[in-house]
Amino acid sequence: MNHRRRFLSLAAATLCTSATSTLLSSCQSTETNKNININFNKQYQWRMVTTWPPKFPVLGEGLEMMAKWIETASAGRMQIKIYGAGELIPALECFDAVSQGAAQIASGVSYYWAGKTAAAQFFAAIPFGMNAQQMNAWVINGGGLQLWEELYAPFNLVPIPGGNTGVQMGGWFRKELNSAEDLKGLKMRIPGLGGKALAKAGGTAVLTPGNELYTNLERGVIDAAEWIGPYHDYVMGFYNVAKYYYYPGWHEPGPILEIFCNKKQLEALPKDLQEIIRTAIYRLSIWTLGEFEAKNNLYLKKMIKEEGVQLRQYPNDVLEVLRKGTQETINEMVEKDSTSQKIYTAYQKFQKDIQEWSEVSEKVYYSAIQKKNT
Repeated sequence: MNHRRRFLSLAAATLCTSATSTLLSSCQSTETNKNININFNKQYQWRMVTTWPPKFPVLGEGLEMMAKWIETASAGRMQIKIYGAGELIPALECFDAVSQGAAQIASGVSYYWAGKTAAAQFFAAIPFGMNAQQMNAWVINGGGLQLWEELYAPFNLVPIPGGNTGVQMGGWFRKELNSAEDLKGLKMRIPGLGGKALAKAGGTAVLTPGNELYTNLERGVIDAAEWIGPYHDYVMGFYNVAKYYYYPGWHEPGPILEIFCNKKQLEALPKDLQEIIRTAIYRLSIWTLGEFEAKNNLYLKKMIKEEGVQLRQYPNDVLEVLRKGTQETINEMVEKDSTSQKIYTAYQKFQKDIQEWSEVSEKVYYSAIQKKNT
């Protein structure tokens, strides 16, 4: 009987302590919610404009997924409607639209805005530069993002890395490219620093939005075009109007895709929604690179076997001329623009440092695998 009384007394004390703890926890949770001022009844609706064709595989598809992640994570408080290129505004007007507040958020690639600020190109891809994982390391972990944020701040924009395509293909050509001489007079859709390097080699770079590429290549408005890689190039149907498919993608070895927000409107959101948006974008980044890697091999084989695409490697003299043109272009940029010089210096330092690691890791590993498989 005494044992039973002691057991009941202990149980009652435990229940009392548990109830008190639960009550305190509840009070603390309520207080925390008050501190971050969450209003679950208020909804926010944003418009997202993009440089991609509407519902475009991977790029547009990923944005739709991101919008759903944000809506779910915010319990429906944050909703983002996606507009493909041309649905709300033309593709190359996204920068101004978000900067001025006509839309709150956009997706694209920073080299499209070279006319606004030349240094933006360094946060997309530098020809013959770092690959996807190296670019991610520089931007996310090596100080690049801080420089990027400083660059966009005067435009009332906040940039966030929104994915990476991985190394791209070199492009589609209507005629075979046999030597550097064939670059002279060549009209090619190629943006960013790669386009300027082509111009140094005697070609003409044309900045054409993705939704106009096929028609321009088909009609001979351009002689060649680079887009992304096998999966997207197959979807775009370029193999119907050009049979020579060149590699490697010297111009974009690891291009970062960007998402940028209107700074004032982002900072006006509750803190939790700001973090939900950033977190969803980083989730998108991981998914995007993985999706490209998963699909490109499959569709490269498909085009070669089923569509008669002629796979070609760039001749060495072509790559050397383009490499030279790239360096001349960058040298001219940094001489004229102190901001470009500051960012490129940081890029170069990181690239040099990480290259030493790559020499004893990735490079040796791939070389060993290649020898074993041949």
